Amino acid sequence: MFFHVKELQYNAKPERPDPVYAKKLQEVLGGQFGEMTVMMQYLFQGFNCRGEQKYRDMLLDIGTEEIAHVEMLCTMISRLLDGAPVEDQEEAAKDPLIGAVLGGMNPQHMIVSGLGATPTDSAGYPWVSRYMVASNNLLADFRANLNAESQGRLQVVRLYESTTDPGVRDMLSFMIARDTMHQNQWLAAIDELQSKGDIIVPSTFNREYEKQEVSNQFWDCSKGTESSQGRWANGPMFDGTANFEYLANPEPMGEIPTLNPAPPNIHGTPPTPPL
Repeated sequence: MFFHVKELQYNAKPERPDPVYAKKLQEVLGGQFGEMTVMMQYLFQGFNCRGEQKYRDMLLDIGTEEIAHVEMLCTMISRLLDGAPVEDQEEAAKDPLIGAVLGGMNPQHMIVSGLGATPTDSAGYPWVSRYMVASNNLLADFRANLNAESQGRLQVVRLYESTTDPGVRDMLSFMIARDTMHQNQWLAAIDELQSKGDIIVPSTFNREYEKQEVSNQFWDCSKGTESSQGRWANGPMFDGTANFEYLANPEPMGEIPTLNPAPPNIHGTPPTPPL
């Protein structure tokens, strides 16, 4: 059960309209690593959680916070579009420089949403649920959450650097700080889960069923040997089961595949007749 509080979680008021920047801001709203993705990802992980209650509660806490971030971004995008109706654009476009700037506006902000945000990314592609991860394996999910917050924070920082509007920067600085918190939070949750047992997901699979002789090998499959100097190619593996083994020239282990001809009703390439 959710309740809406009318006040925004944080300020979302630009100093001046900027329809082109509104288009850019759509990425961290409806893009792959945008606020809509983490909102849905955390909520579904929480709704479906079969682990300890504290994990479910944490997921729903953050997922609900992300709803507020979506509202802040929608509000900011709408305000960046204020003062940018078609007639104003046409008048301003008489100046070639201004016209070039307004030419970068997302036309759907006027045609489809009436100067409001849309559930799309900065290129206009609609948000899709395939962006989100909710596997019900908490360690796998929390690692996905850490990645989502890392990519999201990176994009918000890039957007912060691409504007001088103090109001926009103020809101983005808040979001960057929350992403910092969330990365630390997921790291803490991951560390707690990893301390309980195997760090490999899923930990319930019998490791004896693995092809043991290749489970610790780093294969150099590109020109050059620089990768042999990495932590991933030398020393103990993080799961404590063996040491990394560097293989400079991995040999194929399978045969050259030969597939049977397709039946006639498939109408594939006919076999070459014998000479």
